[in-house]
Parts: sequence; structure tokens; C-alpha cells
Amino acid sequence: MSLTKKAKDQLIKALFGKASVPRGLFEISQYFKNYGVINFKYEKGENGEIIAISTNFRYGSIITSGTDKYQLDKNIKDAILTSFDIPSSFAKEASIQKIGDKKGKYALA
Repeated sequence: MSLTKKAKDQLIKALFGKASVPRGLFEISQYFKNYGVINFKYEKGENGEIIAISTNFRYGSIITSGTDKYQLDKNIKDAILTSFDIPSSFAKEASIQKIGDKKGKYALA
């Protein structure tokens, strides 16, 4: 994610404060309440990267990749936020967490 986008998201959050939160925060909460966790399967890419593909996302597919498990985890969380139109500056409020160590399951904390 670019530094400019992060700065813009933080500026909007600072200007509007808690009075303005993205609708996506409500939608993601309702999604996990109604449908449960989002599962991902992992595949090896051509360049040695790890590709994650959602297997049960109700609104289509979430596909992302990373060079290692840490980057992949970060990219999966960002992709989930993006699918609900939640700016990255609200990642803490969304509180998406990986469940377990090896399983590709993500839910709200």
C-alpha cells in the first residue's frame, strides 16, 4: 500500500474523527456474524511466492499473495478490508485476526 494512500486515510480519519466511520465496518461485522470465518487455501506461485485464495467468501473471491507468511498475513487482512471498502486506517477498528497457526481462517477478534 502506498505511503500517499496511508497518509490520506489517516488525514480523513483525523479530520472526521469518530463521527465518521466507514459503512464497511458495520457490513464486515454483520458478514462475520452471519457467515462465520473466511477460509483461504494456499498455493505456491511461479516465483516462489505464496498465493492465498478464499474458499468460502460469499461475495466472490479474495486473492492475494506474499513472499513469506508474515507478508501474506498482512496482505490477506488488507484484501479483506478492501473487499468491504474499509480504508487501511480503520484496520485496528476492524480487528481482523488469523485463527490458529497453520489454518487459513480469518475472523473478527
